[in-house]
Amino acid sequence: MEEARESLLVVEEESQSPNEERLTSESKHRIGGWKACSLIMCTEFCVCVVYYGVGRNLSVYLKTELFEDSVTAAAQASTWQGTCFATTLIGAYVADSYWGNYLTLVSFLVIFFIGLVLLTLSTSLSILKHSPVASFLGLYMIAFGAGATKPCMSAFGADQFDTADTTAMGSFFSFYYLTITIGALFAGTVIVWIQDNYGWTLGFGVLTIVLGIGFTNFISGSKFYRYRKPIGSPLTRMCQVIVAATRKFNLDLPKDESLLHNATEKSGIRKLESTPEFRFLNKASIVSASDFTPTGTSNPWSLCTTSQVEELKSILRLLPIWTTFILFASVSTQESTVFVEQGMFMNPRLGSLNIPPASLTTFDVLAVIAFTPFYDKIIVPVARRFTGKDRGFSHLQRAGIGLFFAVLAMVSAAIVETKRLEVATNEGLVHETVAVSMSILWQIPQHVLVGVGEVFNQIGMLEFFYDQAPDSMRSLCLALALLTIALGGYVTSIILTMTDLVFGWIPDNLNEGHLDRFFWLVSGLCMLNLAVFVYFASRYRYKRNS
Repeated sequence: MEEARESLLVVEEESQSPNEERLTSESKHRIGGWKACSLIMCTEFCVCVVYYGVGRNLSVYLKTELFEDSVTAAAQASTWQGTCFATTLIGAYVADSYWGNYLTLVSFLVIFFIGLVLLTLSTSLSILKHSPVASFLGLYMIAFGAGATKPCMSAFGADQFDTADTTAMGSFFSFYYLTITIGALFAGTVIVWIQDNYGWTLGFGVLTIVLGIGFTNFISGSKFYRYRKPIGSPLTRMCQVIVAATRKFNLDLPKDESLLHNATEKSGIRKLESTPEFRFLNKASIVSASDFTPTGTSNPWSLCTTSQVEELKSILRLLPIWTTFILFASVSTQESTVFVEQGMFMNPRLGSLNIPPASLTTFDVLAVIAFTPFYDKIIVPVARRFTGKDRGFSHLQRAGIGLFFAVLAMVSAAIVETKRLEVATNEGLVHETVAVSMSILWQIPQHVLVGVGEVFNQIGMLEFFYDQAPDSMRSLCLALALLTIALGGYVTSIILTMTDLVFGWIPDNLNEGHLDRFFWLVSGLCMLNLAVFVYFASRYRYKRNS
């Protein structure tokens, strides 16, 4: 414990200066880096196994243990998953404002563990068995704990590297996403198999042990981590800029920007250069006599530093690009919804095997597992020769390539569905609610394209938000990135509902419908979304530190 405190003090003292290069060579080797990062990623693997181990089979659990009907169980499972991503904002806010990433992770992992223990007991103890109260209390403690740790874990892992080490930072986010994918694959195969064949008590019991191992692993690395002190509420800092700028709306900005309030920021916050966008906000840094109290201290709701103003500008610049990532998340959610429905009307036989349509999402996971190291070890070095960038591509270039793969995935799905409808017509099955002879394996390309797109878009998005986020709100910005997943599901629901009401393309019997037109519509929307992304990305001004 003394070594852990020493590590914490070392980093806190170093964070008094915004310049990370002041870390001594000795402390750089002793704390942070890949050694600390490997412990964090091992913990993330355990967390993902547990999260997906509960979520993948949740609707089945609700039907078999709580005797809910299919519609209610599906709705409850969707609400639970939405809650998991909604609580990312809570964890991020607490980490950035008060506790820091480490203490936030420890606290919410404990809540996570208690919820999992309660869920396990609800399947084994007769007094709690089939109890909705015990089950839902456990489930929502899990949702609260798992959701709050999501942005903090990735931010804490990235904190182990110098921001100037762009190569290591890019590799971290690639392998971090790979860790999540492998955890999801393990949960969707091994854990679900245990639950289906040996019951919920053993299934949830195994998950409890896995989370316990992950928590112990995380605590054991305390002396190796770099810690960043929380700087205060980022929302308060943004509100102060808006209020101060509004109070001085009638003042003229000086021609010389050096006359603006450019005082030294709080420890841990690097100074940011002033940018020309949103010039109205610069008025928050105009110095006037009314900004100071008789003791000489400034009123933070009347006078803000230029760096504080630039923090708010950074968030405003991020938002237009953030909106373009939502449609990619929508495409990803279609793998477990529309793609599955399409597969139900295709031939699932492969020799003596019967392939469940939902199992084809495994090809998405396998694509991520195979392509992530290929991207990091092959594509990046080759691209580096042409672009001169350490990462090969800029964050936005990488994310944009992923958006293009989303277009290709939907085009592939549309082509497959067009051919499937032709087969249905030729076989005289248009008015029959049965599968056609076309093999379900024709869906593999669309799943693979989504997986490759994730390697580009999702990892690029995480890198972009972490790198461009103000120092005081990195966890919060990563939470916003994760929020696109929840919003993507809502977008899919809206598109499905509207197309069904207006056009009726997706009836119960897909042989009579036009699911192909739905896929073409979404591919068109993805192309339009890509054009909007290119417009905003080409005009985006990257954050500059003084």
